[in-house]
Amino acid sequence: MSQSDRGLRRLAAGTLLVAFQGTTAPDWVLRELEHGLGGVTLFGFNVADPGQVLALTTALRGAGEPVISLDEEGGDVTRLAYHVGSPYPGNAALGAVDDVELTRRVYRAIGSELAACGINLDMAPSADVNTEADNPVIGTRSFGTEPALVARHTVAAVEGLQSVNVAACVKHFPGHGATRVDSHLAVPVVDVGLDVLRERELAPFRAAIGAGAKSVMTAHVAVPAVTGQTPATLSGAALTGLLRGELGYDGVVVTDALDMQAITRSVGLAGGAVLTLAAGADLLCLGPLPTYDDVQAIITEIVAAVREGRLPASRLEEAAARVTALRSWAAAPGQAAPERNGTELNGAGLNGAGQNGTGQNGAGQPGVGLHAARRAVQLSGAASPLVEPLVVEVDTPPTIAVGDVPWGVGPWLPDAEIVRVKPAAADVAGLLAKAEGRSLVVVVKDAHRHPESRSLVSALVSARPDTTVIEMGLPVWRPDSAAYIATYGAARANAQAAIELLTA
Repeated sequence: MSQSDRGLRRLAAGTLLVAFQGTTAPDWVLRELEHGLGGVTLFGFNVADPGQVLALTTALRGAGEPVISLDEEGGDVTRLAYHVGSPYPGNAALGAVDDVELTRRVYRAIGSELAACGINLDMAPSADVNTEADNPVIGTRSFGTEPALVARHTVAAVEGLQSVNVAACVKHFPGHGATRVDSHLAVPVVDVGLDVLRERELAPFRAAIGAGAKSVMTAHVAVPAVTGQTPATLSGAALTGLLRGELGYDGVVVTDALDMQAITRSVGLAGGAVLTLAAGADLLCLGPLPTYDDVQAIITEIVAAVREGRLPASRLEEAAARVTALRSWAAAPGQAAPERNGTELNGAGLNGAGQNGTGQNGAGQPGVGLHAARRAVQLSGAASPLVEPLVVEVDTPPTIAVGDVPWGVGPWLPDAEIVRVKPAAADVAGLLAKAEGRSLVVVVKDAHRHPESRSLVSALVSARPDTTVIEMGLPVWRPDSAAYIATYGAARANAQAAIELLTA
């Protein structure tokens, strides 16, 4: 391979964020990092404990200068605490409290834990304005339904992360909140005019750009007024015209995972890589599915596209310059040291404090995550004192973005009987018989999106008006009677706050 060929391949590889299975880096990843690979995206299956993550990121840095990223939103979407649930409430809870300083503190604490593990890019926050209640992929990941509220909390989240030199990645541009389709499975459409788009979807991104967000993530959504039927990730009108041109953004543009079916079923993985680079993206998150063979094929296709004139080499050079600037910023001395006094950090769910059911650090003080969850939780009606409680947790299928993260109230009610049921198969009469003479607590997640969940809750409450219902998703639907606790998320911190309220 000639020197020019090697240089072109290095530029192509430098645009990729790859993933791999396991808790140690495969040889091929280390080898590709030596040859200019842009970096990696970590998932729950890459995480065991903080020491392991730090050893992994140290090994990656020993091979190159990678961007090391993951999705750590707090709340339902967590990678550091994937196996136990996050000790931080997510955006919906923070939006419900509406204290921007609290949001800044929560994201600063998250950033501190990421930095301690060697991670320099957080795929957060979600800046989507969740105007569609039946949104299957955003929901509690959004700060709320009002553009101004979402904008001010997006800014606070960006400031919190970046105050400890972890780059924020504001997502999902130009907005995924008005959709009823999961882009993991198909191409959602946001069919609104430019005026609505500017006033609603774009307001948080405009604010985040003004706050100095280091990166922005694309959405695989079509916005006919801008992109026609093309997903924004592949649209020059969206990424170069709207984001770079109208909004004046000159930071790193990161794609949402290219292995999502919105891309793979339309233009394919390698084809999508070329098209999104041509549209204006700088770093391509490939997602967890592509193999090393896929990575090689993508690099080969990018090189071929440059050779054949389908992709200007200047686009790769521009991307490389932006990514280099991002790495340099992340490696600079910290702008502010994180507080570790027990009120700022609560242990991230990876250390002993986060897993032992206390939600506290070694000083015995509640951390900012639990503090935020306590402020968010809301009780309507009067909850009766618990007597030998039967807790019915209504099983809710996880979204692809969240994954199979544990949720529920079991850890906080160790003496209760916990029964998890699939709503369509639940034996209502049997559950009521089991609950006779006992307190009945029903835990549900996003009941408004699942008719079978609503039917089950309604049947139980109808027979037992003294039931307490705990909603761990968005509190859009509630039964006509019964005490009702809204947590605005299913993180461990949310669950603990709900049970504290119920047992106070």
